[in-house]
Amino acid sequence: MKYNVLLCVFIFLLCFGGAGASLALQPEEILLIVNQNNPSSIELAEYYRNKRQIPATHLLIVDMTDQEDCSRKEYRQQLLEPLRRYLARWQGPQIRCLLLFYGLPLRVAAPELPHQQWRKIEDLKHTKKQLDWQLENRELTAEQRRQREIKSAQLGKQIERLSLHNQGAAVDSEIALVLKESYPLEKWVPNPFFAGFQSQQGKLLLNKDRVMFVSRLDGPTPEIVTRMIDDSLQAEQSGLAGNAYFDARWKLPDKKKLQGYALYDASIHRAAAVTEKISSLPVFLDQREQLFQPGEAPQAALYCGWYSLGQYVDAFDWQPGAVGYHIASSECTTLKKTGSQVWCKRLLEDGVAATVGPVAEPYVQGFPVPELFFGFLQDGYYTLAESYFLSTPFLSWQMILLGDPLYRPFRNYSPQIY
Repeated sequence: MKYNVLLCVFIFLLCFGGAGASLALQPEEILLIVNQNNPSSIELAEYYRNKRQIPATHLLIVDMTDQEDCSRKEYRQQLLEPLRRYLARWQGPQIRCLLLFYGLPLRVAAPELPHQQWRKIEDLKHTKKQLDWQLENRELTAEQRRQREIKSAQLGKQIERLSLHNQGAAVDSEIALVLKESYPLEKWVPNPFFAGFQSQQGKLLLNKDRVMFVSRLDGPTPEIVTRMIDDSLQAEQSGLAGNAYFDARWKLPDKKKLQGYALYDASIHRAAAVTEKISSLPVFLDQREQLFQPGEAPQAALYCGWYSLGQYVDAFDWQPGAVGYHIASSECTTLKKTGSQVWCKRLLEDGVAATVGPVAEPYVQGFPVPELFFGFLQDGYYTLAESYFLSTPFLSWQMILLGDPLYRPFRNYSPQIY
């Protein structure tokens, strides 16, 4: 991904995307999905449906575990297949967005392995262990050591491939492909809505008409989910006010071709610049390696930063309707575990209305690109769900969006870019 390309696409969509684009998500285009095994799931969906005036028929009730993890088999039989049957029978307006509620799993596991494959993996592990033990022998020649190291690395890759290690995913990211019958489960699938892939349309595995927007109204408690809904509606009416905080770790480099952490750190800088350009929010950009510390971020409305792994830093006084996310590898591994300090859970407990996070290791490129996410969100035309899908590179992967998909915190604002 190159920033000049991303920014050009962003500005084009920002200026011209609203007119004639197939976005502008509407209430009648949302399907609510709830779990009958969790009473709060149904109650929260009904509360949201009334607040957003979504038709009563836009509801799918499934029967599955209400724990945070489910097997691939249960995902297919209890969620994916019932949803496909529902959509096949659907006669109303096009459903473009799925909204999952409290009580549905966060993660779907990789497919179960046949017994023979497990045996093969165990045999390979045994062979690799012997090789690694031999490498401790100081009498090996340099060539013998090199050959064993190569073989051990090859065995490690073979074990990882056979173990289907990268075939688990966030339920939300997987269910976005409900309309696609078959696709590779290993790692990710490029998202055709991502702004950075617009020049590749027609070359990607997926077309936009095969992808559904997905969001989730979930959190540590049902009361927090109700507050997320109410705060989003309040902010839409009054406008999201407060400060925007962007927490980079390094100064913006002169280099244009960036990758990995450097690319996302630079994108945090650019998210701050975009916010200064298109909104009236005061912007605070921190370029220190240290994160914002307690008391340093009053009246927080927007936030993006990194990197405190699974350890929320309570620096913020969140405004009603606040949106923010932290770029780190484990920040949505749980929303319910007592005492957990992962950022998604703690952000919701502390008062944000919407956030983003991974349910397992996503690699940094799995996150929404900050300049795009916050740019589209502040445009006022794009909803939360659209802003997320326009800025997130991959699907069938580990990321989820928590919040009201229709939320437009800047809906009454018309940005003046040029």
